[in-house]
Amino acid sequence: MVRNPRDSNPTGSDPTGKGSAQTPEGDPAAARAPRRRTVRSSADKAGAAKAAARGASAKTATARPKPRKSAPRSAASANTGPLPVAAPTLDPEIVVAEPAPRTHGLRNMSEIRHFFRTNRTPIFFVGASAFNLLGLDRWVRGFSYVTYYDSWQGAHPRVFSPIHKPYIEFQSGEEINNWLLRHHEVRAHIARLTPAGERPKIAMVFFDEETEAICEELGYELILPAASLRERLDSKMVTTRIAEAVGVPSVPNVITTVESFEDLQAQAEKAGLGGDLVVQTAYGDSGKTTYFVTDAASFGKHRDDIVGHELKVMKRINNRPIAVEAVLTRHGTIVGPFMTEITGHKELTPYRGGWAGNEMFPDVLDDATRRTATKLVRTLGDALGAEGYRGFFEVDVLLDTDTGDVYLGELNPRISGASAITNVTAGAYADVPLFVFHLLEFAGVEFDLDVDEINDRWEELAAADQWSHMIIKHTSPTVEHIDVAPPSGRYVLDSYGRLAFSQGDLDWHLLGSEAESFFLRIYGPGDYRWKGADLGILVTKGRLQTPTGRLSIRAKHLIESIRAMYAATPLPPQAEIDEHEQIGTPSTS
Repeated sequence: MVRNPRDSNPTGSDPTGKGSAQTPEGDPAAARAPRRRTVRSSADKAGAAKAAARGASAKTATARPKPRKSAPRSAASANTGPLPVAAPTLDPEIVVAEPAPRTHGLRNMSEIRHFFRTNRTPIFFVGASAFNLLGLDRWVRGFSYVTYYDSWQGAHPRVFSPIHKPYIEFQSGEEINNWLLRHHEVRAHIARLTPAGERPKIAMVFFDEETEAICEELGYELILPAASLRERLDSKMVTTRIAEAVGVPSVPNVITTVESFEDLQAQAEKAGLGGDLVVQTAYGDSGKTTYFVTDAASFGKHRDDIVGHELKVMKRINNRPIAVEAVLTRHGTIVGPFMTEITGHKELTPYRGGWAGNEMFPDVLDDATRRTATKLVRTLGDALGAEGYRGFFEVDVLLDTDTGDVYLGELNPRISGASAITNVTAGAYADVPLFVFHLLEFAGVEFDLDVDEINDRWEELAAADQWSHMIIKHTSPTVEHIDVAPPSGRYVLDSYGRLAFSQGDLDWHLLGSEAESFFLRIYGPGDYRWKGADLGILVTKGRLQTPTGRLSIRAKHLIESIRAMYAATPLPPQAEIDEHEQIGTPSTS
């Protein structure tokens, strides 16, 4: 599943590959500022929301309701201008002190940690929201976030969101990011935080060749593989062929084009795939471009998306989807923790098979299967290196529950929505978060890594953590104006078992038990919600699904509690949206 949020990522999240979004609210001091507009992103293009926010969701562009006139605002929701934010200033130590000349490369994990704790080059994560890499600033000095939405209303010291946001019909996460990079407030913000002689570094989930041109013109360093390479590797067909060439197996399949159901049947029979088929197009989001075909009727339902397009036609197996992120460095591939995926639950998403989060727990895989899956990911990483790729990527692994076989599902050559809990593992605190290895690869310094030793240690530490997150979407077909919404921050279960807001924390890294959760709000008062819109992301310790894959009672209670904190006014059927308002959704993936 893509999580654009991932790319499904989610997510962008798919969830989204998995990005997300946020919204500021106002106070009287902001009355002189331009009236706040809500983002109009149609989520993110396939290839995460698995984004978020598999950033946070997730994941490709979703259809947006036709603009209609907004419902009258209540007095409580009318005052929604952005809060005033103090202009950030350079750390005095960075302004005054020159970096000490390096006499050798980084030789061990201690020196790598020291290098990033004393970093003087600003690094900006740009996206609809800060979801995917939220909290990374705990390890990396000078790391901050430039977002369209601000879930903290200006209260997060490392999140910057421009005030002036005119009406724009965003069609993808790439468009949001390119708009942000060009914005005069963003350019001024980056200039304020960049010491003389330094070149600011830019990371993001979604980017394209236009992004590269913008960064080149502005003197920013885009610390990501080339957009053309990423686009090529994003194709399920290309990934499958590269993997097969190095012995990484996929579910039995044939890559082909078909003209009719009878043609599909004949080719599947010739390849020994049977009559129960899974059909995927080259690019697409979780739950949106994967089709289950068993007969002429199910084929006909998706005929226009299937006929004439290059397809990956697979035998349908009973499988458990597993997500894992990795970083390809010059010394080899470092593999992060394995996670199950939360997909398709009607309480979370209106899309069948749509990515809606991840779970990380000790026995997600047994020891033998984890070793097999790790070898699969490392072998695939080596193959990507031969293609010229380096840095962060996410892999969906399929575990055949009947045979125990491990297959490659999809490759998402990007940051994903799963990053949100990858970066809070025991391995991250023992060494550094996985994404720091990506930053290291693009830091312009020499370094040594014992990749085998790191992977062995992280495999042992995999049994120490339990984390989960859910992308909560608006699942009904209504279009509504949000009047009241829960704030971002920490939530706890009170003495009556009710979910209650505790405090406005900056991230979820300090959650200590299953009685605590962190909710990252995407849309708030003054925004709109519609079918498929990401309301927010909930992160917590512990599991949220039963061993059989159903949402647990605890998970349903958390979802219902968050939904109950929203109050919204349905829009009149024939109304037209005010020209200064629009509807859209970011992806978490």
